[in-house]
Amino acid sequence: MYAPCPSCNSGRVAKKNIGKQTGGLIGAAGGAVSGAAGALSGAEAGAVLGIVGGPVGIAVGSIAGAILGGLFGGAAGGIAGATLGEQIDEKVLDSYQCLECGYSFSINR
Repeated sequence: MYAPCPSCNSGRVAKKNIGKQTGGLIGAAGGAVSGAAGALSGAEAGAVLGIVGGPVGIAVGSIAGAILGGLFGGAAGGIAGATLGEQIDEKVLDSYQCLECGYSFSINR
């Protein structure tokens, strides 16, 4: 979207994405913690599936289930956090900055 600077009318404008980056980081961390907590159930599921391979299969299945639980939780949390942060960027923060004069502004306000 083209948004000239309201201060100097320059077309050299950059989007800062502070909310999106912060939301993604917080969401990924929260999702990873949640995924790690859910990893116990993933480890149990992996152990059940690994029973076919004996003791080694149980150990490998448990570890794989725990890792996958953390990864999927982190990815889901990161996506949700970035989406929420993007909405905050658009509706609340001055998310655009003029590269000529340094003025920060928002398009919606």
